[in-house]
Amino acid sequence: MSAPPVDAPPLDAPPVDALCRRTPADPVTIRPLQRCDAAHAVDTVFAALSPRSRYLRFHSPVPRLVATVREQLIDIDGRRRAAVVAEVAGADGPVPIGIARVIGTGGETTADLSVAVADAWQRRGVGRRLLTALTELATDIGYTHLRGSVLPENVAMLTLATSLSPMTRRRFDGYTVELLIPIGAAAWTVTEEDVLADLLSRST
Repeated sequence: MSAPPVDAPPLDAPPVDALCRRTPADPVTIRPLQRCDAAHAVDTVFAALSPRSRYLRFHSPVPRLVATVREQLIDIDGRRRAAVVAEVAGADGPVPIGIARVIGTGGETTADLSVAVADAWQRRGVGRRLLTALTELATDIGYTHLRGSVLPENVAMLTLATSLSPMTRRRFDGYTVELLIPIGAAAWTVTEEDVLADLLSRST
């Protein structure tokens, strides 16, 4: 993803606890990530990613987080830079196992999307729940579209992201698959441009 821009949508974020969810039989809790605990969550999830998962997330080999990248990942303000975290109970408190985030692109209503799930918790529905919660959070903030850049070999992420909306647009730029996902009311508003984009994607 590109570096965060300067501007932010002039809209309010939802309450901190608005998206916390867990059932008695469910070991995973999804909640908005706060600046005060972002460093712990980022470090814990990154350490739980295999080299392959890090490559798929960052689009290059990343043996460790350099200081500048880590600072961007923990810079959460709940509006332009917002995130949700998945946690499970541990001996010393909640253990982060996944993070999904949005970064606003200037004063627009489109935000860049990223997600990472610890290898031990992949293919267990955590990614879908993170993206669902993130979509609700982004909608409440005021975003209408999420934009993602996914490597073609990351089939699981492409399938998951596309399932968020039947009108998700996909475009291959020669290196990555660029996704544009309508959310909220925009997810149910079909324009002529949407229909044309869908037809073109089916013909390629």
